[in-house]
Amino acid sequence: MIYIYHDFGGTHSTSLAAAFHLKLLPPPTRKFTKQEILAVPFFNKLTKQDVGKLIFHGKDDEGNAVYTVARRRFKQIVPVIRDFYLLLEEKYHFDEKIILSNTSPTVPLAMTLGGMFSRGLGINVIGVPLLVKGAQQSSQSIFQLVEKTKQAAKEMSQNHVVIMDNKDFQA
Repeated sequence: MIYIYHDFGGTHSTSLAAAFHLKLLPPPTRKFTKQEILAVPFFNKLTKQDVGKLIFHGKDDEGNAVYTVARRRFKQIVPVIRDFYLLLEEKYHFDEKIILSNTSPTVPLAMTLGGMFSRGLGINVIGVPLLVKGAQQSSQSIFQLVEKTKQAAKEMSQNHVVIMDNKDFQA
């Protein structure tokens, strides 16, 4: 199984999703501290040059690979990944299952503005506090999205590619 969490910037909600998936963050039973959030691998670290790159975060406790990707305004990246997978499956008998899970619906306004200030404009003094607040606001939703994604993966039957838009996690 290959998990790919994706959103606009690929460095905030996706990094948190990967951290929850890999159990680098515990279930959110309390508000995470600024230090805990900023210690998440790749959180607020990626740049525009990383758009479209699959970022490997690790393997989960079942040996499944976990990746993230920034799609920016290129929403076609998900169909491209799906079609490339189907090509590998058909031509080379690639038999791995893949699940693409959109984390964008979990992103609150604070995280959006924080990403714009921090990553877009380089104004970390404004952006980072907003990102931390946004991460604190959305951690429960992101955790639930990850759990739903893992459950959907277990329920996959003949479909080797599942695309989850996750609109039910609207921030």
